[in-house]
Amino acid sequence: MDINLTLIGQTIAMIVFVWFCMKFIWPPILTAIEERQKQIEDGLAAADRGEEKLVKAQAEAAEIIEEARRQATTILNQANSRANEIVAEGKASGAKERERQLAAASAEIEQEANRAREELRGQVSAVALAGAEKILNREIDAKAHQDILGKLAQEL
Repeated sequence: MDINLTLIGQTIAMIVFVWFCMKFIWPPILTAIEERQKQIEDGLAAADRGEEKLVKAQAEAAEIIEEARRQATTILNQANSRANEIVAEGKASGAKERERQLAAASAEIEQEANRAREELRGQVSAVALAGAEKILNREIDAKAHQDILGKLAQEL
């Protein structure tokens, strides 16, 4: 009888233990498992949303990069055209400055030539006076004969 009573006692103890576990231990464990499953599901859903956002962000980044490249190309083209304009303006202003300097140099050369002619006329007049004085053996008054000297200078 001892074996049967022991077996019955162990069975009753096991039933009480299982009932106690089912009543007090099993519900919190199931609740924890369900919460964990919900967290995992939420995490997977968040990962899916994050992956979708990543794909969208990559597409937007590619779009932004392409737009930046287009803008950079536009800016470079504008800079090149502006540089060409500046070079053309520089050439034009250089040509104008060259023409101005040539005109100024031509005017200065003309003035120097006129000055040299006048000086030469004066010297020729003096030589002519000296020659005429020697020829005539008398002194010629330069003021009295200014018109004769003027005509002579114009002929030279």
